[in-house]
Amino acid sequence: MQDSQKIKEFKKAIWNYYKKNKRAMPWRETTDPYCIVVSEIMLQQTQVKRVLKKYPLFIKTFPDFQSLAKASLSHVLKIWQGMGYNRRAIALKKIAEKVMHEYNGVLPQAPEVLITFPGIGKATAGSIMAFAFNAPSIFIETNIRRVFIHHFFANKKNIKDEDILEYVKDTVDKKLPREWYLALMDYGTHLGEILRAKNPNTKSKVYKKQSKFEGSDRKIRGVILRILINEGKKTKEEIVLQINEDHVRVEKILSSLVIEGFLIQNNNRYQLKP
Repeated sequence: MQDSQKIKEFKKAIWNYYKKNKRAMPWRETTDPYCIVVSEIMLQQTQVKRVLKKYPLFIKTFPDFQSLAKASLSHVLKIWQGMGYNRRAIALKKIAEKVMHEYNGVLPQAPEVLITFPGIGKATAGSIMAFAFNAPSIFIETNIRRVFIHHFFANKKNIKDEDILEYVKDTVDKKLPREWYLALMDYGTHLGEILRAKNPNTKSKVYKKQSKFEGSDRKIRGVILRILINEGKKTKEEIVLQINEDHVRVEKILSSLVIEGFLIQNNNRYQLKP
């Protein structure tokens, strides 16, 4: 079978699946660039079902770039609670500030500009271009990678994204790129469910098994932030006592949170950055 014929059949299969199994999500009902940016940042390393719970509240609280840019970091983090990877909340706020201060409140329609924004890499820039502006951008994310490995690299290992991208370019629907990528992602989620024991993404050269959350610095960071969001200023000693962790480890984590812009330290007390 020639590649062209295989690609034709592949596209037909994806569209057929999508027509019967299209998922309804609030960020799919809009092309507002702000809503798309929020959803794409939220969906980084987070399951859709968790984003579905948090997205409506976030959009209701901060309905546009202007309101998010003006909000205090503590308020943003409070609304973000439960999402994890709190760096993304800071990134979203910085994106809003950059849009307001440097682009007159309008998100640029250029991937080479979008990748200069905090928290936006090539994949996120590509998805924003497709979903907000219906541009036939070329990008890979987890579900898309799974689809192409399963269909075109079934008998290979250590597959490079560069090789997958060639197929992404050959198959993208230039008239309906937004719908095409939604179809790919829905089909990729479906594959993830039926091929759970043999995840095609393990064949990718960039595949890394996610580290355990329990007992990790990431969990402790989240606990510290939650305490300060809900209870206000605390000394290092109070935090150590409250979370029952090694004081050296807690001190290192607190220092990193200060450096990253989450917290400020004043008179031996830590608090969320205003």
